Amino acid sequence: MDDRLLGSIMKISRMMVEAGAEIYRVEESVMHMCAAYGVKRTDVYATTSNIIVSVEDTDENVRTHTCRVGQISADIEKADRLNSLVRRISATAPDLREIDGEIEKINRTPEYPYWVIMFFYGFIAGAFCIFFGSRSVAETGAAFVIGVTAGIMSSALGGLRVNRLLVRFLCSFWASTAAFICLRTGIIGSADNVIIGNIMTLIPGIGLTNSLRDLFTGDSISGVLRLIEAILLAVAIACGYVAASYIFGGAA
Repeated sequence: MDDRLLGSIMKISRMMVEAGAEIYRVEESVMHMCAAYGVKRTDVYATTSNIIVSVEDTDENVRTHTCRVGQISADIEKADRLNSLVRRISATAPDLREIDGEIEKINRTPEYPYWVIMFFYGFIAGAFCIFFGSRSVAETGAAFVIGVTAGIMSSALGGLRVNRLLVRFLCSFWASTAAFICLRTGIIGSADNVIIGNIMTLIPGIGLTNSLRDLFTGDSISGVLRLIEAILLAVAIACGYVAASYIFGGAA
């Protein structure tokens, strides 16, 4: 196995972690792909921040590659496409050009249209507003509009590679501030459900679930790292609300 092929396998494993794949699945995928190209031994160590792969071929030549994992998301569709690519590589061992072409294809595949994503930011916020007890059309509408603007803010800051903790703090602060402004101007009668509805779109539920999943499968380090990140994100969201509540004197 040459360095370019191992580099492409490392790129696939990094993309899998960044798409939210399980750590054990990433490690198994690397071992299966390397085995397809006649590697005698493969050692993989992956976490949510770093991946190290060491391979030994039949001539006892050892190569070690490492890569840094970027920002992690929960792109289930991308993770599924990468899993399909891993199964194809493991079964047919295609050449390097074909692998790189598939990687580029996966990277170019568009996500859902931007307006659809923003719409569902608002839709989910409005739905949670109703779920938590609001029966006011004005409150539901306010939750929807604030949710859309919070989604736009989150997307813009994410594109600028702003720290995720700061993004959650700012989005929480904006959603709470906008709800308090609507309350003070008489647009809505209560800000509680509007704020709760928008905060629910920010809560790192998938991150917490993934941390428990990694812990249960024996990947303690990755599980603890994901758990700590989820807790810090939740604290950042709470701080955003507290800051807005302090400025506006609470919901009363």
